[in-house]
Amino acid sequence: MRFDDSAIAAVYRAIFERRDMRHFTPAPVDPATLARLLRAAHHAPSVGFMQPWRFIRITDAALRTEIHSLVEAERRATADALGERQDEFMRLKVEGVRECGELLVVALTDDRERHVFGRRTLPEMDLASAACAIQNMWLAARAEGLGMGWVSLFDVGALRTLLGMPAGAKPIAVLCIGHVDAFYAKPMLEEERWATRMPIDACLFENGWDAPATQAADHAASGGTSPGSSPSPGVSAADGLSDSTPAATPPGR
Repeated sequence: MRFDDSAIAAVYRAIFERRDMRHFTPAPVDPATLARLLRAAHHAPSVGFMQPWRFIRITDAALRTEIHSLVEAERRATADALGERQDEFMRLKVEGVRECGELLVVALTDDRERHVFGRRTLPEMDLASAACAIQNMWLAARAEGLGMGWVSLFDVGALRTLLGMPAGAKPIAVLCIGHVDAFYAKPMLEEERWATRMPIDACLFENGWDAPATQAADHAASGGTSPGSSPSPGVSAADGLSDSTPAATPPGR
């Protein structure tokens, strides 16, 4: 059954207004709200229904500080690897680990090899499934008026050891969640001129690689609306995308 128009608009609004947040206030997150976000994440799709995600809530201040140290070390290593963009990168704020109200680490569980359904030729589908869980949480957080940021700057082995994970487990995200003074009008990396979003027709093919799509692309370019309807909030009729949500290039999304 189709959702009513207001519910549909709310879904698209959350999608287009979601931001990868780096600036937080120290206000605590309501426990009931956090529980809803975790439940939303846990209802994500997963290949073979394997549910590979595990969430570790960080409530120890000293542990949070150690995680921040790991992120800072990788931030500097990333800057060194960026060559001519090193200084530009170092000016970016790439995490809110110390400021956010809640800090979660998301990991892939161990013993994933026993899950073959849907992974025999694509073993990385465990990571894709966990990413769906994170996106569910991200959209739910935006609907709740909370900011969330996905930090992927850390040494995997060091974070695994710090949190006492078994050898087969793999941390994939440090999630900063909390209240914000305001959501970015555009993704931070666009505001900072790091990257821009590609047009949809550069990503959409038909019947083969690099073969231009026709009808679907034309509809997307009109804003993806049905006859007689208006574009969803934040959607530009010119490109079918949010007029304020360009490229999602790590470390900002």
